[in-house]
Amino acid sequence: MATASDSFEPMIAADVARGVARLFLRAEMTPLPEVPLGNGRRADIMAIDARGCITIVEIKVSRADLLGDGKWPDYLDFCDRFFWAVPGGFDLSPFETDPFRPDCCGLIVADRYDAAILREPQHRPLSGARRKAETLRFARRAARRLWGDLDPFPESCV
Repeated sequence: MATASDSFEPMIAADVARGVARLFLRAEMTPLPEVPLGNGRRADIMAIDARGCITIVEIKVSRADLLGDGKWPDYLDFCDRFFWAVPGGFDLSPFETDPFRPDCCGLIVADRYDAAILREPQHRPLSGARRKAETLRFARRAARRLWGDLDPFPESCV
């Protein structure tokens, strides 16, 4: 059953994404929201740094959202580092238990103005072929979005 707080979840998620993006930009990482992956999943945030390290962030705004998510392990093959990101006040105890892999997953707490890394993730380097494919996918998606800002009807020029 939906609650009144459910209607605020998209706004809270957007605030968390903004805070994470600000944190990443200060760390010389370029974030991109809502990135489809090659396996049909969608990363809430993907970022790439100057060395080509790819980071994926999965945002959770409620305990039910977290406990109901069984798809997140599918992201691990598409990044060097994986973070959970949550708003302030979120119960962090589930992130210390096995299904949420504290051995390899980082943890960020964020609001709309900033974010803090509470736990660094394990660095698990991608294969060269996967890194190239994901870097090209990232660059092409970013370019398409930029072009979409300039021309909202790009199909009219084809």
